[in-house]
Amino acid sequence: MRLQLVVNPAAGGGRSTKLLPTVRSALTGADLKVTPTSSLEHADELVAEAVADDRTVVAMGGDGIVGRVAGAVAGTGGVMGVIPGGRGNDFCRAAGIPLDIPAACELLRTGTPQPIDLGYAGGHAFIGIASIGFDSEVQERVLTSRLPIGNLIYTYGSLLTIASWKHAEFTCTVDGAPLNLRGWAVAVSNSGRYGGGMLLAPDASLRDGLLDVVTTSETSRIRFLRALPKVFTGRHIEEAAFSVRTASVVHLNADRPFRVFADGDPIASLPCEITVKPAAVQVILPPP
Repeated sequence: MRLQLVVNPAAGGGRSTKLLPTVRSALTGADLKVTPTSSLEHADELVAEAVADDRTVVAMGGDGIVGRVAGAVAGTGGVMGVIPGGRGNDFCRAAGIPLDIPAACELLRTGTPQPIDLGYAGGHAFIGIASIGFDSEVQERVLTSRLPIGNLIYTYGSLLTIASWKHAEFTCTVDGAPLNLRGWAVAVSNSGRYGGGMLLAPDASLRDGLLDVVTTSETSRIRFLRALPKVFTGRHIEEAAFSVRTASVVHLNADRPFRVFADGDPIASLPCEITVKPAAVQVILPPP
């Protein structure tokens, strides 16, 4: 194997860096090149370097670096792999990539390259879920937090946001049809998962060429809080406030300037067009 590891050294509070010795040991015998990133733009340069050198690009970190690498590999004819190194690792959960590091490394040997879809928000690729409203405000808190509490940071951020939340007016279109609502959030899903295991769009697929649009309309804080644990099993969509539909093109806008978050990072501002590119990138996954 000829591999180039594109590592986000800050992912998971430095977890990726701490895991590198385990990765090197698990990949003994491979032609392995390890390249830490200094920025997302630097990751693009490293991907181009790896593809030109005929290496499989292996993203190691959180979903942010996975989405960035996927967007850079797409259209190059290259292949990518993923080793979980962040806090949430939601793409790995959705795609069946082991969260155990040695097992994820072994998959690079035994897995098969398979095409998956990518979402694009304002022209920027994402692999998981792009959202505005409550979800993006939670992500703003997570992004600035320094609390060493792992995945619980998403629960902590959610509780603080619920306490201060004021309903927003969302003015969107879904494949050209108006979608206007007052409430909590609009999320556009490629993989279905975010927030360290939350199954926001239970029926979302990485291979159907479609996006799943999940809306959460106006309800009380107590009712929303009671529904929140159900997001980890996907049963929240049984609640009247939640609605799911599929689309190819979604336009997002709101009555206040939310940033569009995807894969844990702010990648666009409002108004924003979100599209899907079917079978955009080849990723090493467990055999079908």
